[in-house]
Formats: sequence, C-alpha cells, structure tokens
Amino acid sequence: MLSNPLIATVLIFALIALGEWLSILSKARIPMLLTAMVGFLVMVWTGIFPEDILEKSTFAALGSILVGPAILHMGTMIPFSILKSQYKAVLIALGGITSAAVLILVIVPIVFDYATAIAGIGPVSGGVVALLITSERLSEIGMTSLVIIPALIVAFQGVLGMPLALNFLRKYAKKFQNNLDNGAIIADDPIDEAAAITDTDKKASPVKSSATMKLFFVFAGAAVGVALGEVTPIHYSLWCLAIGITGLKVGLFEPRTLERSNSFTLTMVAIIFVVIGTMADVTPQDVLNNLPAIITILVLGTFGLVLGGFIVSKLVKWHPYKGMPVALTALFGFPGDYILCEEVSRSVARNEQEEKAIFNELMAPMLIGGFTTVTVASVVVAGVLIGTL
Repeated sequence: MLSNPLIATVLIFALIALGEWLSILSKARIPMLLTAMVGFLVMVWTGIFPEDILEKSTFAALGSILVGPAILHMGTMIPFSILKSQYKAVLIALGGITSAAVLILVIVPIVFDYATAIAGIGPVSGGVVALLITSERLSEIGMTSLVIIPALIVAFQGVLGMPLALNFLRKYAKKFQNNLDNGAIIADDPIDEAAAITDTDKKASPVKSSATMKLFFVFAGAAVGVALGEVTPIHYSLWCLAIGITGLKVGLFEPRTLERSNSFTLTMVAIIFVVIGTMADVTPQDVLNNLPAIITILVLGTFGLVLGGFIVSKLVKWHPYKGMPVALTALFGFPGDYILCEEVSRSVARNEQEEKAIFNELMAPMLIGGFTTVTVASVVVAGVLIGTL
C-alpha cells in the first residue's frame, strides 16, 4: 500500500501539516520545518515509514524541479530599492561565516583532526551545496569514512539554527511592533497595494493576465538560470535570483509572481519534500558513531555565527536581534528563512496590515543573508578549504 505514490505523498505531507499545526498552536515557537524533519527521522527509524518512502512518493522529484522557479520568485519579492539597502545583511552573513570558520579550524583539529574540521566547516557555512562539494572531494581522496560527517551536519544543523533564529526574530518583531505603536514606523497600507494590483490586472492583456502564461515565464526564466549555472562557474541559484530581480525591474515578471499564478503553496510544499529528503539515509548508528564530532562542530559553528552576527550588527548599526538571525541562515537557508519570517509575522502581528509590515521588515535581510551563505559563501569556503586536504 505504501508503494502507491499518492499514499506515500500524503503520509509525508501529514508530517508537514502536523508541523504547521504545531507552529500555529505554539505561536511559531516550534518551527514547522523542524517538526517535519524530526518526525520523518523518527518514522523511518521506527520502521513505520519504509526507507525509500520519498522515492515512492515521487513528489520530491517535483520539488527538485521547482527550486529554480522558487528562487526566481524570491527575486520578484525584493525590489531594487530594498536590495540596495541590504548590503549590511551581506556583511553580517559573511561576518558570521568567518567567525564560525575560525572557531572550527582552531578548536576541532585539537580535539579530533584537521580532516574532520574541514569535513564539517563547509556544510556549516551553507548546507547542501557545500555538502556536495565536500563529499565529492572526500571520496576522491579516499576519506570515505568522513563523508557521513557533512551529511549529518546538514541533516541536523537546522535543529540548532532554526529555534535560535526564531527566538531572535520574535524578539525583534516585538520591538518593531512597539515602534509601529509609537508611530516611529508607518506601515504600508495593504489596501492600496491590493488596489494597485487590481488596476494592473485590469490593464494587462489576456495573455499577460493568464496564470498559465505567468507560470510559463517563471519556469522559462528559471531554466535560463539553470543553463547559465551549467556553463559558468556561478551557481544556478544566483542566476535565478538575478533573473527574478531583473525581470521584476524591467516588467517581465510581476511582484510575487508565483503567488499571482496561484502556485506558491504547492511549490513550497514540494521543496520541503526535498529538504526532508536530505535526511533519508541517516541511521541511528551513523548518528551515534559520529555524534561527538558532529556536536562539537555544530555548537562551535552556531556560536561562531551568532558571535560574528552580533559583532557585525553592532558595526553596521543594526539591532543584534535582526542581524544574528541573518548570520544563522547559514544553518538552514531557503526555504527555512522564508518560513521563519512567515511564522513570526503571523504569530506576532495583531492584524493583517501589521503582519505584512513585520514580514516585509524581516524577509529582505533574511533572504539576502540566506543566499549569501548558502550559495556564494558556502561554495567558496568549501571549495577553498577542501583543497587543503
């Protein structure tokens, strides 16, 4: 029965729905993605789910295809005016990674060895992309016994990073909310935006207002980004982000383009399937054998990210509660950063206008920080340091 793709998909989807329900009940203190990931591990380890349930589902394959379009969509959520103002988020993200790398390189070789430090430092700086670079290099030089370390770090780094980032974001959202109450900040009126969108739809041609055509343009743009990623040394996610930002500027894409084509919720669920899939091959024995090294690297890396984020936040005159989560995006990246912004704004806000204001305040720096760590920084850190083995 579990070999049926629809049934397998519904079972995994149930974990995501449970996570969403717990997040709503706990006012975002329990992140949805964390619940889904830990729940999946428990189900597989106890034999309730077969180990290949994600393969039987086939929904994760759709998620893999949708990563590019989702990143392009992220680009259409960030106008140029906001993007130019987020250079501080980039500096904070880089400061966090630098601090984490220094701590791991100094302490881990003393307790374990240099190779263990290098095996873990790339994934701590940004996740899956660095995991692939690190694992390939370790296999090439015959250190296959260490391949499990980056895999386990990627699998569990969100357990530390997401609750910490969530806690900092909630505290900052409360401060931002107080500023709204005091009149120090004036939120945009969502009614005006809704009216503007309605007017745009009325003026648009039937072709441009078609949800199918909107979705096609997004997929076509993402395909161009993926193709450029294959023929250039720049990762495809950066190309997709740039195409989304540029396309929004020149009018090729609409703001929040996947939402306008009624496709974003399904896209996010499919991508969460991919994220859960990174933990599919982790066994309890793998965790036990490598637990000391993994805990050491995760604790040092997390502390380094928070410390670096705090220091650079002070230097660029941002509140640390806003800056430290930006540095912590190295531990979860997309879609975790987006989900946390959504959960915090929903739980803290008292009305729809306030929710929109809080979300907009958090989203841009978190997404920019996430892209900085998970793409450029992680590739550079992993690519350079793994070459020293």
